[in-house]
Amino acid sequence: MAWSGLRGRPQDLPWAPLELGQPVGLFTGRKLVALGEQPVRCSALLTQAGVRYAAMPPRRPAQAQCGYESAVRLERGGARQIALAPATVAVSCPVAAALAMWEWDVVAPAAQRHFGARVSRIDHLGSYACRRLYGRSSGGWSEHATANALDVAGFRLEDGRRISVLHDWHGEGARAAFLRDVRDGACRVFATVLSPDYNAAHRDHLHLDQAARGATGWRACR
Repeated sequence: MAWSGLRGRPQDLPWAPLELGQPVGLFTGRKLVALGEQPVRCSALLTQAGVRYAAMPPRRPAQAQCGYESAVRLERGGARQIALAPATVAVSCPVAAALAMWEWDVVAPAAQRHFGARVSRIDHLGSYACRRLYGRSSGGWSEHATANALDVAGFRLEDGRRISVLHDWHGEGARAAFLRDVRDGACRVFATVLSPDYNAAHRDHLHLDQAARGATGWRACR
């Protein structure tokens, strides 16, 4: 790759500092995941980008694989708000940073393209849950166990229309096309994106997480 040709697009350079206000670049996803080891920097990036949030108290349950140290709650207001419903959800800072970029660079443009309207809120099914994958009694732990994931169920437009993953994913109209566009765009800023195309367990939501997978930077988009 000829790095000299990317000087006008720092977001495409692996060594350029991440800025949430820039367009999504070639290495944005890896940089967002890396914020899991940089909580102070992650919070600073949210502040610099104009995202309103509240730092949540650490959660340290008896189960060692669960809990979090630096989760945040996104708040309404500000020039670049991300309105989640319910609004009380706490997510890891890397998830919050990716949500901001996803809403600005993917969700908002897709809503204008397909509906000529703005998204007023993103409906979700929750983040933190101290559990293993698929709620099993054994096996690996879910990213939900550390609030490092969010399950998005749908979107509400400012004119009152609702787009639901459960009801609108299958089809050929604007709603289905919108949902696929936002799924595909999420794959550029989240480490894992699982949709109804993956399996029946995700028939009603998009699972978004920032799982750290080492130097390979392997990403799941299904």
